Amino acid sequence: MNISEIRELINKAIPQAVIGEDEKSSPKALIIEPGFLKDVCKLLFSNEKTYFDMLSCITGIDNGVEINTMEVAYNLYSIPFDVHLMLKVELPREQPQIDSVTEIWKTADWQEREAYDLLGIDFIGHPDLRRILLPADWEGHPLKKDYKHQKYYRGIKVEY
Repeated sequence: MNISEIRELINKAIPQAVIGEDEKSSPKALIIEPGFLKDVCKLLFSNEKTYFDMLSCITGIDNGVEINTMEVAYNLYSIPFDVHLMLKVELPREQPQIDSVTEIWKTADWQEREAYDLLGIDFIGHPDLRRILLPADWEGHPLKKDYKHQKYYRGIKVEY
């Protein structure tokens, strides 16, 4: 199944979900309205024509204070059909929130925690959203473009 067929499948089931395509990304990406992401993921996981049974990676991108948005990219893979697909959502930078997909793919648990830890993206409904890479009392999110580098942590100089 190619990206056009996947887009058509989604459009039939959830008409307002797909708001665009990013043909520059690899794999090609569908841009999803954030409020429909979880429904789209459920559809792509459960549909016998797609069966995206593997969530390879979740990553976040801070577009900076000028653009004032963040993106979350979901890299999906269908093992039986050998198909890769990326889903992207754009979120407001002040309060980046998106529904958790942990009930669809268990691997989302740690991947969402990493995006939360490093970028401050809030995954609504996550069963245990807390830091995974940095200490629990670390202030800020180091992959945000306006992050002020912490020079000392617990009295120890931290080099970047």
